[in-house]
Amino acid sequence: MAFLVIVLCFALATAFIARGKGQSFWLWFFIGGCAPGLGLIAVILSRREQGEPERRCPNCGKTLKLYVQVCTRCGMDLYLPDPSEVRQGADIRATQTR
Repeated sequence: MAFLVIVLCFALATAFIARGKGQSFWLWFFIGGCAPGLGLIAVILSRREQGEPERRCPNCGKTLKLYVQVCTRCGMDLYLPDPSEVRQGADIRATQTR
């Protein structure tokens, strides 16, 4: 019984940290429950999705993260854009402190 309480605490901690970084609560809850210590370490080391630079697909106009190499809407291969076409993603920390 005590083991289940510990696993639940790890799963909740992992899920809340992931939600704070803009990632899926339920996915990380499952990961934190299956691998309690490793899941928590993984979510702490994961990147914050809101702060990633974005660009538009030149074919369909969908806004994508800069690290995406193929457009998920039209399937076009994307290359590194001109730096003037890249916009900085919204940083949730900057909007919360105001």
